[in-house]
Amino acid sequence: MNFLTLENVTKSYGEKLLFRNISLYIDKGQKIGLIAKNGTGKTTLMRVIAGKEGSEGENAKIILRKDVRIGWLDQDPEFHPGMDVLGAVLTDTSQLVRVVRRYEHALAHPDNTIELQEAMADMDEHQAWTFESKVKELLFRFGMHNLEQKVDQLSGGQQKRLALVKVLLDEPDFLILDEPTNHLDVDMIEWLEEYLQQPGITLFMVTHDRYFLENVCDNIIELDGGQLYRYKGNYSEYLEKKALREEVASTTYEKQNKLLKRELDWVRRSPQARTTKAKARVDAYFDRKETNDTLKVKKEEMSLQIKENWMGSKVVECHNVSKRYGPKILIENFSYKFKRKERVGIVGVNGAGKSTFLQLITQSLPPDTGKVIVGDTIIFGFYRQEGIQLNEDKRVIDAVRDIADVIPLEKGKELTAAQLLERFLFSRSQQQVYVSQLSGGERRRLYLLTVLMRNPNFLILDEPTNDLDVLTLQVLEDFLEDFPGSVVIVTHDRYFMDRLVDHLFVFEGNGTVKDFNGTYAEYRAMKRTEKTPGAVTAEAAKPAAAPVVKIPMSGADRNEMKRLEKDIARLESRKAEILDRFNAAGLGADEAAKLSVELGQVQNDLDTKEMRWLELADQG
Repeated sequence: MNFLTLENVTKSYGEKLLFRNISLYIDKGQKIGLIAKNGTGKTTLMRVIAGKEGSEGENAKIILRKDVRIGWLDQDPEFHPGMDVLGAVLTDTSQLVRVVRRYEHALAHPDNTIELQEAMADMDEHQAWTFESKVKELLFRFGMHNLEQKVDQLSGGQQKRLALVKVLLDEPDFLILDEPTNHLDVDMIEWLEEYLQQPGITLFMVTHDRYFLENVCDNIIELDGGQLYRYKGNYSEYLEKKALREEVASTTYEKQNKLLKRELDWVRRSPQARTTKAKARVDAYFDRKETNDTLKVKKEEMSLQIKENWMGSKVVECHNVSKRYGPKILIENFSYKFKRKERVGIVGVNGAGKSTFLQLITQSLPPDTGKVIVGDTIIFGFYRQEGIQLNEDKRVIDAVRDIADVIPLEKGKELTAAQLLERFLFSRSQQQVYVSQLSGGERRRLYLLTVLMRNPNFLILDEPTNDLDVLTLQVLEDFLEDFPGSVVIVTHDRYFMDRLVDHLFVFEGNGTVKDFNGTYAEYRAMKRTEKTPGAVTAEAAKPAAAPVVKIPMSGADRNEMKRLEKDIARLESRKAEILDRFNAAGLGADEAAKLSVELGQVQNDLDTKEMRWLELADQG
């Protein structure tokens, strides 16, 4: 069954043509991933498919089957600022949603016993208890614990997760997701991956997570040069078929070029506009040349063969290094000697000490005990998650020239700043754009360039994949595989980590750092086997093939769940206050010690109450 048909669709942005006369057909049950460079029209195409934008051109057709409901996840979702978290995801007008909203409102005003009893009766009548538990489970799973918090108080990442929950709860026929894995931790990503693998889901999405594309998609579409190329299969099959297409295109290009060279000789010999026939032949030549140029595979694009700085035998050594904040131990008696060309991945929960460790090995933060020794030849390149503050009033080319006008390459060659920017997909015209006009992905790409062009021999990459497109990541990974120095990586991108690291430093909390000799995928598989049997899985939120009859939850259990939700919201709020205080200036040692103790107790209480809430949700 066909869900969507696009024919002869064209879109431009100002004078820039994004795509011309493209066609696309999406059938029920297909799971399609879209790949393209940043700035070439990915989001625009998704908005056209979602019905948010129309097409240019008289012959364009955009046909959506009438009975198909679309679920659209925008890259930057917007909510009404006056809404709370629960109200934001329950905006549908169905009877079931109205019943649940009435019940939640009655629970928030328990003094009105008549209203509460009537609301509970409605919940029984419409068998809404399962749906209500599902709403809260999804919100909790994606880190939304304070259901009464106003949406305008949420961070951008929290709003993105909230929008994802709303889309999943609506259970549309056709999901259109723009970067659904952004702002998700690994557990959330793996749960969503399992959920979307269900055969009944029709999906069109953009994501830079290659494992997500590999495990979920059965078709990959690439937008390149304003045209769509469709590859049947998952991400690995896409790579194989794309390589074959480019090989064929390269062969075709060489053959066509021979013909065009002969044609060019004729054009140059021919008197200008000698005859109407000659003029037509000249026009035809340039038309063919333009078409042929699109076949050329740009092998030099984003090549990163920057000359290395020599590295001596001593790299970075940690000797019995310990670091704590008050009574909270982040790293205790850690010893390790980094080797040349070593690739280390760092994993662990937030707050376990990963960022502190990066500061210790670069000597920007002193250890409490022990010592860190950095070799005399080591030049760090530190790509920080928060990025750097670029001068907004400077043009892109000037921001790069502030670092160097010329970059040395291998074999004595040189590359100008402008040429290097072109390798990073900044055209000559884009180089004249002010930094303030760059998108998030372009800023990340420029920041990465400024780190690499300093010729470091010890790279530290803290979440380098955020906002970078798949094609840019491929080139970055190729560069890092050949990088002759040492690399330390912190990232939630499982594919990026698996491809590049040799082993992992696992931060387990309480100062414990274990060296796991294996890939990231092997580590995650080991962790899954350690989980407690009966843990909540994606099954709870899957669209049911057949109704499941459950015993209604008792009034006492429902009241306990409500108390737990309020307790969890209060604890989350206090946890945020403590973390903010840790980041504030003027924090004394005594206060830090007291806050650390309290933070540990708050986290323990949160874990206990969340586990109890999930147990009750399973019973309901």
